[in-house]
Amino acid sequence: MAAARVVSIPLRTRFRGMTERELLVFEGPNGWSEWAAFPEYGDEEASLWLEAALEWGYGSLPATKRSQVKVNAILPAIKVEEIAKLLSKAGKFETVKIKVSESGQNLTDDISRIQEVKTLYPEAKIRLDANGGFDIPLALELIEKLSALGIKLEYFEQPVKTIAELAELRLEISKRGLETLIAADESARKSSDPLAVEIAGAADILVLKSAPLGGIARALEVAASSKLPIVASSAMQSSIGLGAELHFAASLDELVFDAGLGTLNLFAGDLVRNQLRPENGVLEVRREELNTSALEIFNAEDHRYDWWIARLERCGRLIGLEG
Repeated sequence: MAAARVVSIPLRTRFRGMTERELLVFEGPNGWSEWAAFPEYGDEEASLWLEAALEWGYGSLPATKRSQVKVNAILPAIKVEEIAKLLSKAGKFETVKIKVSESGQNLTDDISRIQEVKTLYPEAKIRLDANGGFDIPLALELIEKLSALGIKLEYFEQPVKTIAELAELRLEISKRGLETLIAADESARKSSDPLAVEIAGAADILVLKSAPLGGIARALEVAASSKLPIVASSAMQSSIGLGAELHFAASLDELVFDAGLGTLNLFAGDLVRNQLRPENGVLEVRREELNTSALEIFNAEDHRYDWWIARLERCGRLIGLEG
């Protein structure tokens, strides 16, 4: 990967505490690929993302089973008065995923944001994502308050952090006669066994992203081994990495839920000319060519390049990559 480049793409709004997205990109026989492991991740976890990037650039890819994939819109934990403008950029959609449990905010903020979305888009299905930010009592309080308001959720993604907490939360939901489905994201992709959450009876749905699992082939193996419905999703990648997640979604046997691939709306720039932005809530399955000028426009500072290359060398050694 002698020609690897590091870029920093600005975001339209703060997301996961970030205002820009750093990525390492390189070209292989299949085309350009992207290593997008978040900077805070340790080398062992980041090396799985590297294996996925190598597969997308160099590997043999499974055949897709559909040419289009329906996707959800995504709403960060922004102020209520900003919601209409941001979601208008997402175009047509049937489902919106709302981020909750943002640092510095409370349940009142979350509920106000959810109610505003319901007012603006009364027919849209609503799914929530807490990224493990709640404890069990707070997650239950939010579910009960939304139920009292007559707001039905499609599902609640990773409301609490651990598999044990997810299992306990599901039990409490059942005891209280609530109907909220629980989806596991971090508990599936960060576990040594992605199916441990299913064995523990801790989720109704699995959210899978191919990059954190080591690539499309491995993600498809996990999906095939699970009896739970699968939601294909992404991890704030540019159109280069998003193309791999789109390929994964298009390779699944069945797509019950809209895929979480509408994240490019949060980017203020991209690395390709024809961006992977949905039209009428649908993404065409394709792989886009790099816009070489974007490498210069979004070129990261020298010290960030050095950091990523040092990380690449360490992670490369972990997976037996030479040179």
